[in-house]
Formats: sequence, C-alpha cells, structure tokens
Amino acid sequence: MGANRGRIVILTFIDPVCTTLCPLEAKELDRVEQSLSGALRPAIVAVSVNPWGDAPRNFRADARKWRLDANWRWAVGSRAQLARVWHAYSIGVRVRRFKAVGITTHQVDHTEAAYVIDRRGFERMLFVYPFSAGDVENAVRQLEHSA
Repeated sequence: MGANRGRIVILTFIDPVCTTLCPLEAKELDRVEQSLSGALRPAIVAVSVNPWGDAPRNFRADARKWRLDANWRWAVGSRAQLARVWHAYSIGVRVRRFKAVGITTHQVDHTEAAYVIDRRGFERMLFVYPFSAGDVENAVRQLEHSA
C-alpha cells in the first residue's frame, strides 16, 4: 500500500464475480468515497477473495455495473499470496468447487468486511457488512479530527 502512504485507506475484501453481497458493499463504500473530498477522500483498495475471477474484464464490468469511481484499486495475486492477506486481516474465505456442464466453477463465501486505515497505516476501525455509508463516512471524519 505504499502508493497510499499518508492517505486514509478503506481496505475491503470483494469477489469480482459476486452477484449478491459484494456489489451492495461496494456501492456503500463508493458512496463514502464520493461524499468526501480533498484530503478526507479515502483511497479504496479491494482485495480479491476470488483469484479465479481476477480478470481485467471482470474489474471493468464491476466498475460499470456497480457504478464505482475510477479511483478504486484491486489487490490481486495468487491464491497463496491472497490467503496471507486474508489471514492477516482475519477474513474467512471458503471455496467450493463444482462442475457445471463440464466446467469447473468456484463458489466463494467470505467475510464481508472493510477496515479503515489511518494515514500512518494503523487499522483504526472495522465495519462488517451490512453497514451504511454514513457510518463509515462519520468514522473517517472522526479519524481525521483526532489526527
């Protein structure tokens, strides 16, 4: 997260091919980003929980369908690399494989959570979905005032 050093960061965990809770959580976090401006505007980093779905076309589709700001960044890697990040942030990820019409598919269930990280890189708050954009926005504002 070196590129975000000195910024408030919202670190979330999203499945780029999810059609249930991830789009709802992403929309709430995007509202936070859109409602804050200038130095208060947080960087949003979405750590993938589905390395099988990590493809530029999926990220573009998410941005379009979920109406995400262009400033969102995805953290991707191998399953082993991502698993270390999931573990570091206590994100549970369960993958079930099944075949449909001869194609192996991965069903990913995971903890829906977002961390607010202060400008010095300390985790200051944790929001577990469902949460409201207003609650996260207020937390970011309080964090800035306490700095």
